[in-house]
Amino acid sequence: MSHAGRSRAWRFLGPLLAIVWVAFLAEPLSAALAADDLWVRVVSVVGVVGVGITFAFSMLFVRREQQSPSMIVLLVALELFFTAISCLGAHEHGLVGLVYVSATVHVLTRSPRAFVTTILCAAAAFVLPRVIPGWDPADGTVAAVVLASLATFGFTQLIRRNRQLLAAQREIAELAAARERARLARDVHDLVGHSLTVVAVKAELARRLVSRDPDAATGELADIHELARSALADVRSMVQATRGVTLPGELVAARQALDAAGIEAQLPGAVDVVPDPLREPFAWVVREGVTNVLRHAGASRVVVTLAADRLVVEDDGRGPGPDSGAAGAPAPGQGIAGLTERLRAVGATLETGTSSLGGFRLAARAGGAA
Repeated sequence: MSHAGRSRAWRFLGPLLAIVWVAFLAEPLSAALAADDLWVRVVSVVGVVGVGITFAFSMLFVRREQQSPSMIVLLVALELFFTAISCLGAHEHGLVGLVYVSATVHVLTRSPRAFVTTILCAAAAFVLPRVIPGWDPADGTVAAVVLASLATFGFTQLIRRNRQLLAAQREIAELAAARERARLARDVHDLVGHSLTVVAVKAELARRLVSRDPDAATGELADIHELARSALADVRSMVQATRGVTLPGELVAARQALDAAGIEAQLPGAVDVVPDPLREPFAWVVREGVTNVLRHAGASRVVVTLAADRLVVEDDGRGPGPDSGAAGAPAPGQGIAGLTERLRAVGATLETGTSSLGGFRLAARAGGAA
């Protein structure tokens, strides 16, 4: 329910609850009005009305998270005072004020410890009529104290649980938004970063070819145009969450990008051996590995090894930098962090280190693969 909906519900339930509680005051008010002495009658009526007003004021605080202890003490003291003076004319009927005292403590503390007050009020309603001459037993008031306190406790616990539920829902929404922002950042890096890297490589190649081989330069520019269109389509698909990468497609794109950069590529010819759950994460590893080769490695050869439970991208370039961490540990960076998250989701791990070719090695392993 929205905040506006809860407010409307409270505006409806508030007066309804007030009417229910006012009904308890009918009997003591009638008894107070029947008092013989005028001043006793006036004081008793003031006491009955004061109990109702004080309780109504306490209900204004029911939706607050925390209550002031001094406010609780003041309201309870006022209700006890008004209950006492109402008994001057209403006699045992005025003890109905103890129902409000117990309920007020429950409303403002929302704690099981409020039942101590309930026990004391019920005991007072039971004992006082039996020790004060002329008063009749008020067992009905004793029952009313207990039942009203139980009902009020249930009501306040319901409010408390609803608040906890709303807080949990807000936290879940915030976490979901944070995860979505992280996903978008990762996807933008993985999709657009790769495409822009290949565009930069091809643009440099076209610049070198434009004077020597205009036709080849034109072909490279056409490839750049297609890559830009593909990157735009990737971004649109990412926003719509309708497109994922494929392992065969990434291997084809890797060969094209490496060939354009003049890098020898040794790539697997088939991906059938890889289980379906691993294909998309492995595709992202291929994309990130090739992108890093094009950007940083200075390599002349790249080897991609594929098995059912592992994928390894190796080059003969400069190898891990001084800030890449120890071999076998993922290097820092948005791309590596994103890959680690993707692989963790399918029970796989990511490792980096020095390759057998002397350059950089990026490896994804499923489960406990060695």
